[in-house]
Amino acid sequence: MKRLLACAASDFESMSGKDLVRSIKASEGRTILAETVVTAAPLLEGISNGEVMAAFGADLLCMNEFDVFTQEIVGMEGIDNPIQQLKEWTGRPIGINLEPVNPDDEVMDQKVTISNGRQATPEAFEQARKLGIDFIMITANPSTGVTNQGILNSISTAIEHYGGPIFAGKMHGAGSDEPVVQEDLLIEIIEKGTDGVLIPTVGTVPGITIEQTRQITEKIHKLGGLVMNTIGTSQESADEGTIRQFALNNKQVGADIHHIGDGGYGRMAPPENITAFSIAIRGKRHTFARMARSIKR
Repeated sequence: MKRLLACAASDFESMSGKDLVRSIKASEGRTILAETVVTAAPLLEGISNGEVMAAFGADLLCMNEFDVFTQEIVGMEGIDNPIQQLKEWTGRPIGINLEPVNPDDEVMDQKVTISNGRQATPEAFEQARKLGIDFIMITANPSTGVTNQGILNSISTAIEHYGGPIFAGKMHGAGSDEPVVQEDLLIEIIEKGTDGVLIPTVGTVPGITIEQTRQITEKIHKLGGLVMNTIGTSQESADEGTIRQFALNNKQVGADIHHIGDGGYGRMAPPENITAFSIAIRGKRHTFARMARSIKR
């Protein structure tokens, strides 16, 4: 097994889900996950956002708003399994978000309804496994009303019907009127068998501090879980100085995975921000190696 930051495409191809989690852990807080919205036109005509994010330094790629039943990605029409195609084009592990929505949950603004293929159901988890999706984030998009309790309740279903690496938690409020970060619930998420939790990066969601996040991270690590610190508040499109500060905040709290969201033009982070994020987290040597390493290796 290699540290993830040293892995080539052939290493990812041969990894099991458990191998991927171990590889992330062995990288000691130097793993970059970039996210894009697949229902929007890509940033660059004729090139998928996955390819751009990989080229600018991302290790892991997440396809947000991917419907596991329709399997549509704008710009990749007519491809039977776009997830597998993206793996071949990028040489990276590909993940998706699934959301445990509840029609009875209230939101503070206008509620957004999502398709069945984006919901955290047994059928969606099984289909994700069949498509070869490498990891799943059980989380929430804006205004869906997903609650922390709903995320917790969906974990046993995910483990039974998917079986691959699972990360769970919120990046922001998702329209529900509750604390985004709930320590007891995050601990229970790990105790139920997930591989890691999502915690918003300090400086994104109001009121979340380095000390608070650090204490939770220590407890998650003691339980054997990973921590993914997330930028899910459209600040991924802020200036590079802000991005570097987020990276260093993540380092201070002990992040294992550094997530950068999909709120920029073209519904991905500005490419140069992915590179700035990576350089702040692991320096130019590892960043340029990730950017330059051929997918044929």
